[in-house]
Amino acid sequence: QSQLVESGGGLVQPGGSLRLSCAASGFTLDYYAVGWFRQAPGKERERISCISSSGFNTNYADSVKGRFTISRDKADHTVYLQMNSLKPEDTGIYYCAADKSVCSGYVWAWGQGTQVTVSS
Repeated sequence: QSQLVESGGGLVQPGGSLRLSCAASGFTLDYYAVGWFRQAPGKERERISCISSSGFNTNYADSVKGRFTISRDKADHTVYLQMNSLKPEDTGIYYCAADKSVCSGYVWAWGQGTQVTVSS
């Protein structure tokens, strides 16, 4: 069964940092673009960042641009989301998902999510 596994969430104070990781089970993540999504309490899930399979193309939602960085390491088949200058409005469940080789929005595998809480 193809699925993704996120890790790295937790409780952090405003202004702090976290790094989320996304790994795959049942397939090789290297061949696919990967998106990070966030679902805040009471809101719909939104894509906040995506990286192509090559790693050369990335994009970000305006709400996280300049604070979050997506990257991938093909040596360990993992995609990361470095989150800096965290704000309370960044609180939510973070999911990673596999796309085609480019960030097309055609997501075909999801992780179970990891909780991020930004609070003092």
